[in-house]
Amino acid sequence: MRIIRIDDAADPRLADFRDLTDVALRRRLEPEGGLYIAESAKVLARALAAGHVPRAVLAQDKWLGDLTAILGDTDVPVHVVTAETAENLTGYAVHRGVLAAMHRPVDAEVTSVLAGARRVLVLEDIVDHTNVGAAFRAAAGLGADAVLVSERCADPLYRRSVRVSMGTVFQVPWTRLPAWPIARGILHDTGFHIAALALADDAISLDALAAEPPERLALVLGAEGDGLSRRALAAADSVVTIPMSGGVDSLNVAAAAAVALWAVRPPPPGESGRADSPADRARGPER
Repeated sequence: MRIIRIDDAADPRLADFRDLTDVALRRRLEPEGGLYIAESAKVLARALAAGHVPRAVLAQDKWLGDLTAILGDTDVPVHVVTAETAENLTGYAVHRGVLAAMHRPVDAEVTSVLAGARRVLVLEDIVDHTNVGAAFRAAAGLGADAVLVSERCADPLYRRSVRVSMGTVFQVPWTRLPAWPIARGILHDTGFHIAALALADDAISLDALAAEPPERLALVLGAEGDGLSRRALAAADSVVTIPMSGGVDSLNVAAAAAVALWAVRPPPPGESGRADSPADRARGPER
């Protein structure tokens, strides 16, 4: 890596890191400009492990040891600044010490992302970057094979999404899904049952879905408040609701994703069924 010390926040070499809290301004570079920001040494390491390429790095002196271990003898420019300069540049206190401007990879084809997948999370029009990042973390931790995001869904590679996901956006295959009903055709052609999580009079319980889960299952979740669109609901093979109590009608979308993914997790390789499904528990032990 090439260490470049800079003490002026107005230096044009730092343009990739300027005003990171201004969403409208950042759209000029992310994603239209082909970049995204990876925040923290751990997230940068995960991005590199996924094959992503850095354009430049911003760091403070105390993080250079970690960066040397991650970047080694690569020719990536590392702009070293003080904490004050970093805050003046980015618009916030950079507590995690490392920011990397990364080249954004080309979106994968939907069919290639779905190849071999059994459990897929579909995020429709979720505009909160924190919820998107948390949903990706749930997907990675609870066995989803892929995540599909709608055309109007918040960017999974936006700085806050990446940070909240703890870098798991680089671990779980994902891509953009075209609009319904084209998306429905793609999912059906690849053998997926589409289950929309929503409150509806004809909804089935998540317990019922988990008792006999389809071999290939796509769980569709929408934004809090508005919920899923009418087109998404029309495209679904079933509408599913999570049983609730205490007068609460629904969960945060990321929490709902975690609950649903855990409930319908596929059995481990070599096992033909789920030994502890709700139906099994209702029947009790065999005699």
